[in-house]
Amino acid sequence: LIYEFTEQEEKSVVDEEKAKWSTIEALAGSKPRIEQLAKSIINHFEMRQLIGNGKAMIVCMSRRICVELHNEIKKLKPEWYHKDDDKGLMKVVMTGSASDGKEYAEHTRNKEKRKELAKIFKDPKSDFKLVIVRDMWLTGFDVPCMNTLYIDKIIKHHNLMQTIARVNRVYKDKEAGLVIDFIGIADELRKAVTIYTQTAGKSDPLSYGDQAIAILKEKYEVVTDMLHKCNYKEYYKTTNSKKRVDIFFKIEEYILGLEDGKKRFVRNVQALMKALDLAITSDEAKAIREDAALFQSVSRSLMKTETEGGISRSLSDSVIKQLVSKAVEAEGEIDVFKHLNIQRPEISILSDKFLESFQNMEYKNLAFETLKKLLADEIRTRFKMNKIENKKFSKMLEEAILKYQNRSIDSAQIIAELIDLAKNIRTAQTRGEELGLSDEEIAFYDALADNDSARDILGDDVLKKIARELSEKVREKASIDWKLRESVRAELRVMIKRLLKKYGYPPDKTAMATDLVLEQAEVLSSKWTEDDEINPYTSSTESANWAVAEKKEKYSDKKQ
Repeated sequence: LIYEFTEQEEKSVVDEEKAKWSTIEALAGSKPRIEQLAKSIINHFEMRQLIGNGKAMIVCMSRRICVELHNEIKKLKPEWYHKDDDKGLMKVVMTGSASDGKEYAEHTRNKEKRKELAKIFKDPKSDFKLVIVRDMWLTGFDVPCMNTLYIDKIIKHHNLMQTIARVNRVYKDKEAGLVIDFIGIADELRKAVTIYTQTAGKSDPLSYGDQAIAILKEKYEVVTDMLHKCNYKEYYKTTNSKKRVDIFFKIEEYILGLEDGKKRFVRNVQALMKALDLAITSDEAKAIREDAALFQSVSRSLMKTETEGGISRSLSDSVIKQLVSKAVEAEGEIDVFKHLNIQRPEISILSDKFLESFQNMEYKNLAFETLKKLLADEIRTRFKMNKIENKKFSKMLEEAILKYQNRSIDSAQIIAELIDLAKNIRTAQTRGEELGLSDEEIAFYDALADNDSARDILGDDVLKKIARELSEKVREKASIDWKLRESVRAELRVMIKRLLKKYGYPPDKTAMATDLVLEQAEVLSSKWTEDDEINPYTSSTESANWAVAEKKEKYSDKKQ
């Protein structure tokens, strides 16, 4: 009797819970609410996309609500929808049954198709950015680039912790995951965190929004304080493209003129944008979003100016974060050379005419930044295969920059120094031709002539002979893995020492010269092995002789 009573009571409780759930599901899935929910999610999701290109998940109470919410979003944003799994921004992922109608069938997939869809969603570069689920993908599904979770389902305890864990994975600059509660799970979330972390509620996950707003205000104040003597608000007062570019450059020039200005500005703007990412829908964020967009654009320009061939050629306003306001609009590509009055180089980027353009620039700090980057790229590319020259000019550039950063020289003086350095680089590029040496030979020559005593004792002619012989003999030993084979390195070391001794290289300088030659050989070996892969019959004297012998042997076989 007791058993029957208990069983009936349990059944009654279950039936009561089912009825309660059905009532809540009906209310949550009512047409007016679905319409409002779709609008809210679209608005918030689009705002989030402007700040960070992350992915989002919507968790609904039932499959019916999943489908109807999808259809409502599709009606408002038809461009988000595509029937093919590998296309479209939004998808529903759910299980299905044979009794499902046509409207559900589109969203049900077998295990293999769900697996493929999961791969697409996990790809940060894919167009699939918004997924609607009921139970699928809530546990054991890691998407680090997902930063937003919209919850419209009553979830409790461990299941709730598992669900919100979908957005707490570390990923690049993601400050934190954002959970948007549409159903009222705040108390349940606090309870779940308390149980899960055993911190008696000390760690309140609902305080992050307030923290983000506090950081937002703080960092905005820091950035605007940095710009207090720069009237950046002028940017919004004109729609003229040239005037906007001039104002933009004035802002950059001002920041670069501050002590450690570039580093401080970029660091604080990054913190500002992270806070804005979490508080994007707040009134505080809306009040500063125009300024934040401009600050972000300036920061990106300072750090990531587009380059082509080592020269800062264009500044695309597409990097500007369009935070709803049209005050900061894309102007298309901006020709930096034109606006900074730099003569565009036709043949040589280090021509006198081109270098003189920097001395006449109005914005000296920007001129310095541009010329500094240009020279760094030139040194890296021009002397990629010459370790000594690369090291020498890199050191000269670093020393010049350090003097400027320490305020030992002003912007006009640093530009003059960099122009002189550019001319020295240009001269160095013709040394091989003047000495009658190839690029590889001049690299070995520089390694041998790195100390003055060797040059004084032996003279240029002897050093050139050694360089030519070194180039030939070292290349014979070049192979894909010679750097990794100690036996080959040891053999090379002995060969280099013998060659230096043969020509009377100063004994006290031989060890250092041998090390330099080996270092240079390692740099050149990568180029040689690439050449060998392209044309193995001309890779070296040894391999060329082998190739000729092989061809003769084949030819003899044919004659017989």
